[in-house]
Amino acid sequence: MKKVISVSPLEGKKVAVVFSDGISGIFDVAPYIRSEFFKRLEDDHYFKQVRLFFSGIGWPDGQDLGPDTIEADLQTT
Repeated sequence: MKKVISVSPLEGKKVAVVFSDGISGIFDVAPYIRSEFFKRLEDDHYFKQVRLFFSGIGWPDGQDLGPDTIEADLQTT
């Protein structure tokens, strides 16, 4: 199973990710922030607390995105 092995916050509610198979790119989180569950990510300080979470990425209050979601909309670099 593919998983995210590196994540770094970027400007504009985007994150740089690297997958276990070597594919890397930019993922735009902004479309997900429209949902109430992800609303807290509007705060830049909180958004920058992104970290690896199981196979995907997540934030301290439980917001998370899985590798399939990230890969589907990944802008490869």
